[in-house]
Amino acid sequence: MLLLILGVALWWAAHLFKRVAPGLRQPMGDKGKGVVALALVASVLLMIFGYRMADGAFFWGRHPATVGINNLMMIAALYFTSPGPKKGALFYRMRHPMLTGFLIWTLAHLLVNGDVPSFVLFGGLGIWAVVEMAVINRAEPGWVPPAKGAIKKDVIFLAASVVLLFVIGMIHTWLGYPTFG
Repeated sequence: MLLLILGVALWWAAHLFKRVAPGLRQPMGDKGKGVVALALVASVLLMIFGYRMADGAFFWGRHPATVGINNLMMIAALYFTSPGPKKGALFYRMRHPMLTGFLIWTLAHLLVNGDVPSFVLFGGLGIWAVVEMAVINRAEPGWVPPAKGAIKKDVIFLAASVVLLFVIGMIHTWLGYPTFG
């Protein structure tokens, strides 16, 4: 469990570094991007290995209804993390579509994974997404939404999200985590 907790903590630290410690980050210049990228890669590896090795109490699991809801939420999560909301006509005024998609992703995974390691991983990342939105809003209060795009872009990115869900689902199934029931 320690590796998992360290991975989530490093994810938080790497993402919040620029805003929480600008005095340390700014002098690093462009080299700081490499340091942050390495920290993120390390955090993902720690989370993967930590999650696979972690043990903890089990409260609920997959159910046909929750699997279906999870998959619908994942289509929304993939759409919001795509360029669709910024280039389309439906959600172009949403300030944090990618973080919203990330939050939906965490909630969808908690819906079908009710064990302590999942609470640490997906709960910790979901709380990070909410904190990140608040920190960005405080640091940059004068946000202006992009110009409204075409509904055609929304349809294209939604269709791409469905295809991507199928690909991700097949990879999950190959790794031993059946996605589609």
